[in-house]
Amino acid sequence: MKLESLIDKAAQFDEVTVAIAAAEDEDVLEAVQAAISRELARFLLFGNKEKIEEMIEVKFPNIVGNERIKIVHTPTNQLATERAVKAVSLNEANVLMKGNVPTATLLKAVLNKDFGLRTGNVLSHVAVFEVPDFDRFIFVTDAAMNIAPDLGQKVQIIHNSVQIARRIGIERPLVAPIAAVEVVNANMPATTDAALLTQMNRRGQIKDCLIDGPLALDNAISISAAEHKGIDSEVAGRADILFVPTIEVGNALYKSLTYFAKAKVGAVIAGATAPIVLTSRSDSAESKLYSLAVAICSANHEIR
Repeated sequence: MKLESLIDKAAQFDEVTVAIAAAEDEDVLEAVQAAISRELARFLLFGNKEKIEEMIEVKFPNIVGNERIKIVHTPTNQLATERAVKAVSLNEANVLMKGNVPTATLLKAVLNKDFGLRTGNVLSHVAVFEVPDFDRFIFVTDAAMNIAPDLGQKVQIIHNSVQIARRIGIERPLVAPIAAVEVVNANMPATTDAALLTQMNRRGQIKDCLIDGPLALDNAISISAAEHKGIDSEVAGRADILFVPTIEVGNALYKSLTYFAKAKVGAVIAGATAPIVLTSRSDSAESKLYSLAVAICSANHEIR
């Protein structure tokens, strides 16, 4: 499957509004231009109005004065972030997007007790990959937020990723808890937690998906590898969601897919009251556009 299909899917929904914190960033504005050209969304751009207008005029003149853009001047990044979060909290926008502001600043505002986007659930990073020569999307979670989640947090992280998968059209995603081996080993917590998550799913405690693990990465994504090891499972070789046990595993897998496999990616933070596009400064404008498409698909599900 192609991430381009998610852009087409997002364009079919009711138009949403995206609030961008500290929008004076070239790659972000390039993604805004691309989104506007595809009629994906409207944008509230919070930040230094003079800088934003200058960047648009010099780099993206075809969206100067576009009715889908409203620039709201805020003198500091912190204020820009707070105003963007408040816009989502007050239903003036449906998606929050990180601009030229540190992640810590954005998350501090998101978690603010007075105006933030807290739900009481775990926030987690969900990445959707288009991997060359694969016939399906590969989801990776959590590569950016939760360092070493406990069992309860793992349940919520899986729930977040399942909801994102369902909102982009995968009705019953297959979830593989990743470990180094396929058997339960008391000395390897990733395997014991994987077995518990599998059993919780079978007993209906984790819904809307099928979980089976522990599975090593090769057995999660390759049917031939799973058959070679004699693994009889609906998930093995067919996994949609690769659930990693720690942030180090997720981070390495994420970057391996992008740098070695040349995979394309869109990612969001799930678990808040609205989707959050929290891309890295090193992410391309194309990746930011794909992330917007994932967020818009999710946001439309929420507002319906």
